[in-house]
Amino acid sequence: MTKTFKLIDLDCAVCAGKMEDAISKIDGIKSVKVSFIAQNMAIEADENGFDRLMKKVCRAIRKIEPDCEVVL
Repeated sequence: MTKTFKLIDLDCAVCAGKMEDAISKIDGIKSVKVSFIAQNMAIEADENGFDRLMKKVCRAIRKIEPDCEVVL
């Protein structure tokens, strides 16, 4: 299952790349694409436990860019 999420206050492409690297290392994530230009993120993962994974994803994003918000 792939879901796309809007990102608010993603400030730079370098941060988007760091987010992709961090999120891709989370167990259960099959693929991730963070777009600075589109201000969104696409995540592919199994449907089971997707909400649990999103909590980990949001924590990883906050570590890299504390002001960035994921619209769930």
